[in-house]
Amino acid sequence: MIGTSDFRGGLKLELEGDPYVIVESQHVKPGKGGAFVRTKLKNLKTGNLLEKTFRPGEKFNAPDLIEREMQFLYQQEDEYHFMDTGTYEQLFLLSAQLGSSKDFLKENMVAKILFFRGQPLGVELPVFVELKIIETDPGVRGDTATGGTKLAKLESGGTVKVPLFMEEGTIVKVDTRTGNYIERVK
Repeated sequence: MIGTSDFRGGLKLELEGDPYVIVESQHVKPGKGGAFVRTKLKNLKTGNLLEKTFRPGEKFNAPDLIEREMQFLYQQEDEYHFMDTGTYEQLFLLSAQLGSSKDFLKENMVAKILFFRGQPLGVELPVFVELKIIETDPGVRGDTATGGTKLAKLESGGTVKVPLFMEEGTIVKVDTRTGNYIERVK
């Protein structure tokens, strides 16, 4: 059981039959009246944010969440196929279930898939991935690293802003949480 005194960012709990993760939590003790806990919760099924207040001492169940490492095999139209690295069991997720993660998926990449009561909820990619630039405007002599940026299309299908001197065929490191370019890979 999870009590309101345990609330902190990142804690997962079950509320009204759905799994939620606490995005923000604040214990409030006003001058008048009783104390309460103000939270921002994210529904792990739908991705919707919910602001809710709780009285101290309320108890909640921990959600039945399982995290499995799975290897991304291939994409076929709107379906992304994954294979469990231990059992070789395969499953597919729709592009809507992946969200922005699909922009950085590369074949044979290992990702963590979160399951709630046997149903896949979403994908957690490694924090940094290395991807090749397949399409970008050509670099012009004199462009420097401190200059502006331009859009580059990656081998995974996503786009990222890179410095002006980057060329096609360059491998770059990208932060999958923010979708930002980090550095060029030698």
